[in-house]
Amino acid sequence: MTAPMNEPMPDIVYGPRGRSAGTALGTHRGRDAGGLGTFRDQVPFLRMPDARRIDLRATLRDPFEGTCVRRFESRTAIEVWALVDLTASMRFCGEADRMDLVAALCGSLAASATRIGDAFGLIGVDADVREDLFLPASRWRVPAGDIAERLSRTRATGTRADGMALAGQHLVGRPKVVFVISDFRWPEALIGEVFASLSRHDIVPVVLEDAVETEALPAWGLMELDDLEGAGRRVVFMRPALRRRWIAREAARVESLRRIATTHGRPPFRLAGRFDPEAVTRHLLGT
Repeated sequence: MTAPMNEPMPDIVYGPRGRSAGTALGTHRGRDAGGLGTFRDQVPFLRMPDARRIDLRATLRDPFEGTCVRRFESRTAIEVWALVDLTASMRFCGEADRMDLVAALCGSLAASATRIGDAFGLIGVDADVREDLFLPASRWRVPAGDIAERLSRTRATGTRADGMALAGQHLVGRPKVVFVISDFRWPEALIGEVFASLSRHDIVPVVLEDAVETEALPAWGLMELDDLEGAGRRVVFMRPALRRRWIAREAARVESLRRIATTHGRPPFRLAGRFDPEAVTRHLLGT
């Protein structure tokens, strides 16, 4: 699922919700206005006394004989972070290996961010923040294939995702774009706690799903279920009524996640089957 090391990662086009704060020159619309950037509006000279930006045409047209100055919108750089769930359920492999999908997504995000001057950072989490998978945000163009390869080799072995609520302590300073990447098979209370802890940032939930867990379930037959997080194995006799209840329960879980996520910003993006950067772009630009 990851791109070869000698091939460029596909681009994901993204942008923060609203204007960004900051002074680092970049490509995103900034909150500040001044003498450089993209034309924004015209203001009276007394409001921005910069003789270099006087607009002669607007000044001559002003019925009150005031002096008009052109004001420009700043363009700033931001930080993009990937917050990755490394609990054991992320090892699930149905239509695709989940960690391969995560690796492809993070590699593409890293390439897309650093290519336009933004910084990219990575935090791997299970019961705590994983120091072996913590990369501070940097504009340095680390080969995105290296990040993807590192993630694809990472063992997701955690039994709890409590560290997700602690990850926000590493995201200090100005608001950032934070991709929270998980299957979100957590207690609802933890989901709410995690989103609340990141609420000052622009949160992009990415939920890993697989048809094998829902629509592809057989109507009849024996199934051996293995809880990857340590609860053991169990044999289940699948039948139509149980299949309907199973799918309804999954739909309720997804709806609960959507409700919590939307309360804090964006609805979740569903990542299933294969990584499609164009689908990620459409989701980001449409929310």
